[in-house]
Amino acid sequence: MKFKGYVQVYTGNGKGKTTAALGLALRAAGNGMKTYIAQFMKKREYKEIISIKKYLNKYIKVEQFGLPEFHHSGKVSKEERKCAMHGVEAVKKAIDSKKYHIVILDEVNVLLYFKIIDKKYILEIIENKPENIELILTGRYAPEEIIGKADLITEMKEIKHYFTENVQARNGIEK
Repeated sequence: MKFKGYVQVYTGNGKGKTTAALGLALRAAGNGMKTYIAQFMKKREYKEIISIKKYLNKYIKVEQFGLPEFHHSGKVSKEERKCAMHGVEAVKKAIDSKKYHIVILDEVNVLLYFKIIDKKYILEIIENKPENIELILTGRYAPEEIIGKADLITEMKEIKHYFTENVQARNGIEK
């Protein structure tokens, strides 16, 4: 399948960035297209990942590059950097494999915001992206350099959220 791939950024403080990226992967799977998802800063079996592995593993591959818990104090550990760089290398390998139509870097903008890795690695991925791959970058705090390279930018803006009323994350909706 030949098409021109673009760079998309889903950012902002509102809910739905990862969900939008996963929706795009689901749509692509329905069209017989393959997606590689690198989840940065995450290392848990979220329910959507369980569903992908159970029902869609022919079309969607997910790998996680993070620690089990993320509580950032401003100090970056060697282990955090190692996980992130392992993810960057995995993304490059996925792109080079030519097996995927879509490559998603989930939470990469947050990774950059906390300076866990240098922006130059992600900018290099964008610069070297083959023309026939769609590249999606998610996460709050998208840096201006990333925004400047993107073809499509969607900002999720929180206007009202029931979490402010102490509603806990619900199975099947938020988790």
